[in-house]
Amino acid sequence: MVCVAPGEPAMTTRRRSMLGAAVVALAAPSIVRAQAAAAHVVVVGGGFGGATAARYLKQLAPTVQVTLVEPAERFYTCPFSNLYLAGLRTWESLAHGFDGLRRAGVNVVHARAEDVDVARRTLVLSSGEQLRWDRLVLAPGIDLRWNALEGYDEAAADRVPHAWKAGAQTRLLRRQMEAMPDGGLFIMTIPDNPFRCPPGPYERAAMVAHYFKQHKPRSKILLLDAKQNFSKKALFLQGWKALYGSMIEWQGLAQDGQVARVDAKALEVETVFGSRHKASVLNVIPPQKAGLIAHRAGVTDATGWVPVKGENFEARQASGIHVVGDASFAGPMPKSGFAANNQGKLVAAWLAAELMGLPSPEASYANTCYSLIGPGYGISVAGVYRAEAGRVVDVPHSVGISPLDADAAFRDAEARYGASWYAAISRDIWDR
Repeated sequence: MVCVAPGEPAMTTRRRSMLGAAVVALAAPSIVRAQAAAAHVVVVGGGFGGATAARYLKQLAPTVQVTLVEPAERFYTCPFSNLYLAGLRTWESLAHGFDGLRRAGVNVVHARAEDVDVARRTLVLSSGEQLRWDRLVLAPGIDLRWNALEGYDEAAADRVPHAWKAGAQTRLLRRQMEAMPDGGLFIMTIPDNPFRCPPGPYERAAMVAHYFKQHKPRSKILLLDAKQNFSKKALFLQGWKALYGSMIEWQGLAQDGQVARVDAKALEVETVFGSRHKASVLNVIPPQKAGLIAHRAGVTDATGWVPVKGENFEARQASGIHVVGDASFAGPMPKSGFAANNQGKLVAAWLAAELMGLPSPEASYANTCYSLIGPGYGISVAGVYRAEAGRVVDVPHSVGISPLDADAAFRDAEARYGASWYAAISRDIWDR
């Protein structure tokens, strides 16, 4: 099966709900429209979740003032950054600006969100400006848990990149791969769940292997994993073997794959049972948590993530604040670009309805994760979700996954679907 199919009914339902809200808004009483015009919604974070929420809210409720706060003038995506490591995409192909959102009527402010005063409903920016908000949408992505692995702090990342936020770290890792001698050992450490993009490390292993196969064919890749199972495991193992032979070795929790300590100077890691491994290039993906502004807003819990209400992604610990994307904890929904875009649209529709005095849309969500194992070799997994008793839950029998042992035409089609998804979602969010 083509795994995007399970998501189509939920996406259609959601679009109908949003379009219905927009149509009814035209007939809303003048007093309601006036209230909506006076409302100010501030969105923090210009990635897949935040930029989507800002664009669609302005589209559905044109009279609402929408401000998007994002420090970067060009946003580089983590999705498809692994293909940059492989040499299959240019760096600038991952970059997206914000002029399209400005044309849509969104006020874009390039500054860093520093603090939130929930009682006064203000947001403090790095410029010193304070923004008053009636509703706040936080989409800050992730921060890294420095020192969760002994020896791995922010300074260590200058020598041992994580590259789990697209930018300078990604380019550093690519330079290290280029400088590595043929026959060297590339080691990647992978955290336990939850973390951004569950299939991401395993796609990265494949993309690094593709680069090595072309340029450093005697090199090896060792994956040290803090868990025993991972997204699309059987598909990845089959694809690695088919395209790269024995180049990639994976060691899970039962094989002493959980790393406890990092020696950034020596490029060494030590596992919980004392095994030591020395790398030519060391890529440490540490445990993660919600972005800093979510913590300062007081909406995170002991896990470091933000628990949200399933029907509208409002933070459970603060009314009037909605959290979308990787920072949120949304039950079975993974932390992916597709999921963040989905969540941003639902929150936009929900806020538009609330501000214009309309019925709330039904909460329905979908996710599809494409992964590239090599040129013309793609795999995917998809799922559909709904709100139930205030939580996000799986829709029964909705999960779809690429079959094992599929033929070359099927794998090539999935690779093309993945590329088309990236082009379509980029246009949907930023590039129009």
